[in-house]
Amino acid sequence: MRIIYGIIIAVLGIALLVGVQKWRGPVLPALKVDLKPLELRIVASGEVRYQSLARIGSEITGTVIARHVREGDWVNKGDLLIELNSDEAQAKLAQAQTLLLQLQKISRPQSQAALKEAQDNARQASREASRREALANKGTLSLEQNEQARRLALNASTALSQAQLAADSLAVNGTEEQLLQQRIVSAEAELAKTQIYAPFAGRVQTRNVEPGDLVQPSMVLLEIARSDGSNVEGIPNAGLEVVVALDEKNFAPVHLNQPVQLIADAWPEQTVNGVVSFIAPAVDSSRGTIDVHISVLADAATGAAQTPPAFLQGMTVSANIIANQRDSTLVLPNDYLTFATNGQAQVWRWQDGAVNPVPVELGLRNMTHSEIISGLKEGEIVVQTSMLQADKLAPGQHARVHFEQVAHVIR
Repeated sequence: MRIIYGIIIAVLGIALLVGVQKWRGPVLPALKVDLKPLELRIVASGEVRYQSLARIGSEITGTVIARHVREGDWVNKGDLLIELNSDEAQAKLAQAQTLLLQLQKISRPQSQAALKEAQDNARQASREASRREALANKGTLSLEQNEQARRLALNASTALSQAQLAADSLAVNGTEEQLLQQRIVSAEAELAKTQIYAPFAGRVQTRNVEPGDLVQPSMVLLEIARSDGSNVEGIPNAGLEVVVALDEKNFAPVHLNQPVQLIADAWPEQTVNGVVSFIAPAVDSSRGTIDVHISVLADAATGAAQTPPAFLQGMTVSANIIANQRDSTLVLPNDYLTFATNGQAQVWRWQDGAVNPVPVELGLRNMTHSEIISGLKEGEIVVQTSMLQADKLAPGQHARVHFEQVAHVIR
């Protein structure tokens, strides 16, 4: 009999314990709603490019006889890059200079002498024609001889005009001298094209020729990354930008001058600051992306691009675009949110040992957390919705909680 009573008492104790536990409710993960920083970041992979990459070529066809730079070399404006064979250009220049000298020393004096002779001949022929005309008028000279004299005077006058024209064309600053001077200028320009100089300061990225190569105007001989002028030699990131192809569905929050954190795959522990500097005006319909350009910012102390790391042309870089941020706001993880059938966001608030749904208004949201604009106050406690769904809690049901920790800055 005592054994039966003992069993009954044990069963009643267990039932009482189960009832108390059921009344107290399940143990649920919970958070205290606090003010925290919140950031909306858009992460994309991009490629390092130079903002200005010039392709250096030749204006003439020629053979390379010397190359003075290689990849990675820093060049200043006016530095000699490549020399082409100049023999033909020098020969043309020498020929034009010789012709000009011949004009000044030989042709011009000859034309002056020929003009003087033509003038003398014209005067003599004119006097002879006048004399014969007088004799013909007196009847002492035939008309035929008089006509011959007039013809000779006319021919002498024509010869004089031709000599004058020739002398004028060969005179100082005459047409012949100007033509030869222009020919010399043209030959000098052709000769200058055999030496290719740096048009601006920058760093050589690629070289495509070696001594002995035949080059033509359509060929790219060198590629030079141009410095923007505010940076100096030895600064690794001068004139660099990162171009990311951003999915158009993530494009809406992106604007000019937004801060960006850049991390190169080669140096994952290093972060370089940047800023959104350009957004392409059109979407690439074949890929559904839009190009966003990010300029590497200068160091505030030195004014130079930040170092390290040294970004290289073509390097893969991860870009974290900070599209929006809050310095201090009410923040909850997204898995603490649930949505009613009408789309209204809500949370389950724990108060006085019981949980109840509370509608909330959401603000800034990222992949993991959301800003609570209204519906909750700082210090209130909410429980995780996934556990609520698992346990099928009802409004007003008792529950116990254990608290989780939230990161200081929510990204």
